[in-house]
Amino acid sequence: MHPMLNTAIKAARRAGTIINRASLDPDRLTVARKGPRDYVTEVDRAAEEAVVEVLRTAYPDHAVLGEEFGLQGPDQAEFQWIIDPLDGTTNFIHGLPNYAVSIALTQRGLVTQAVVYDPSRNELFTASRGGGTFLNDRRMRVSGRVRYHEALLGAHWPSPVDADHASASRFRNMAEGSVGVRRLGSTVLELAYVATGRLDGFCGVGLKPWDLAAGSLLVLEAGGLVADFDGEQGWMDSGNVLAGTPKVFTQMMTALQPKA
Repeated sequence: MHPMLNTAIKAARRAGTIINRASLDPDRLTVARKGPRDYVTEVDRAAEEAVVEVLRTAYPDHAVLGEEFGLQGPDQAEFQWIIDPLDGTTNFIHGLPNYAVSIALTQRGLVTQAVVYDPSRNELFTASRGGGTFLNDRRMRVSGRVRYHEALLGAHWPSPVDADHASASRFRNMAEGSVGVRRLGSTVLELAYVATGRLDGFCGVGLKPWDLAAGSLLVLEAGGLVADFDGEQGWMDSGNVLAGTPKVFTQMMTALQPKA
């Protein structure tokens, strides 16, 4: 295992310990609102501090981009860690155990290492570029699903009240063609589930780099495809992403196109 991946695993498990401890008494959480339906707790901040401490102690020349504290370290660093200390904060606040720690390492903008850790289930998803995707040390692949009407999708897209009619109809077309859509409230877990065959595809809108960096490598190293809505590689910048098994991905892309 790559030493940088080992460091990321150590950091993710340390954050997971903080999260699990706090989950035992959720009523004591201090919750602040960052925006509409966007919350942060002291657990998010403590988990991010723990992750950053591990990463920057091991690699002081690396930069770290985190959801809660922004960019720390040199602006033009060759290596940058992209982290989400608790993806699924709303689930966590409500005691719904669908949340995870996400850590990715980029080298000159290319994601090379990825860790997604689900502390409530003790599931550790890892990937190294060129080395495959693993769940708790077991090699994983995307599902073999080929028929779109049998595909189960994950989603992070606007509800009708958040989007104009035309945009909403695009996602409705995609949803109606599949067997079902699940909105789990944690993008990093949904991408991990695509990588391990629990979901066959994922569609996300308006996401951030820390939502996508680690999960994208998991999917790619498990044999899946990742692209933006135009089939290009601009999803990290636009925040709009499709991911899935090769056959399902192609059909998702077709379903997303506006009908004439």
